[in-house]
Amino acid sequence: MTVKVPPIKSQGIKTKLVAWVKSVVPDDFNGVWIEPFMGTGVVAFNVAPPNMLLCDINPHIINFYCAIANGAITPDLVRDYLTHEGGNLLKYGETHYYTIRERFNQHHSPIDFLFLNRAGFNGMIRFNRKGQFNIPFCRKPQRFNQSYVTKIVNQVNYLSKLFRLKNVTFKCQDFLQTIKTASPSDIVYCDPPYIDRHVDYYNGWDSANEEHLFKTLSAIDAKFILSTWHHNDFRENEYIKSLWSRFKILTKEHFYHVGGKEINRNPVVEALVVNYYAEPKIKIKTVQECGQLSLGGQLL
Repeated sequence: MTVKVPPIKSQGIKTKLVAWVKSVVPDDFNGVWIEPFMGTGVVAFNVAPPNMLLCDINPHIINFYCAIANGAITPDLVRDYLTHEGGNLLKYGETHYYTIRERFNQHHSPIDFLFLNRAGFNGMIRFNRKGQFNIPFCRKPQRFNQSYVTKIVNQVNYLSKLFRLKNVTFKCQDFLQTIKTASPSDIVYCDPPYIDRHVDYYNGWDSANEEHLFKTLSAIDAKFILSTWHHNDFRENEYIKSLWSRFKILTKEHFYHVGGKEINRNPVVEALVVNYYAEPKIKIKTVQECGQLSLGGQLL
């Protein structure tokens, strides 16, 4: 499949895993696609069912996509803005980047958020304890050349059309609140910050969060798909065995290009945890299955 890349980037983006996730969605699915951790939205925007509830605790992600949905941010506006601010970036260099960053941290403009996301170091999203965006400049003042701006404009244009065709609701709220809205016909896709890996996306993610997520997903009647990491060359995700092994687990090797240091950009075996019978509809040589399938606490 041709994956539609969203205009927002982040560490751990699932662009190269979208086809795998989509392959375990039942063909007869007609409920609401619910994401408590929408992040960039790449999975939802490619699965693209008729009804979506997309939530995140990061208000800037939600504000940005709401602005596209309600027409406050249009492809033409993005082209004009990035061309103008990109020219200033080329002229003034990193000084202009930090001017925009300071402006965003004061006024939280969604389109400034887009600029920072695409001009910040390695496409990372990170906030300090005061809720301020603190990613440094990528050191590429020529960043917003014409072809790069056009690519981002096309990404925004795709979403503008998608949001007109689909019933999409965006909410900034806690993951537990989102999951509890699910009905039996829905699918909850969870892509939380990876435990013991990505902990500074917007707020922390620790063992208590992982356990709350496990208990909440275990109690719902809806189907769920959880993205997490299984192991890498150095260690294993201990929560796979201690929590998630009661469900069906699929694995696939994936290489992350996003990281603060090159030494941290290593292959990781990804896991999809599901509470229903799911065989990927695409052939993946590295898929392995372990654990037992259960639903509602009953082994099947």
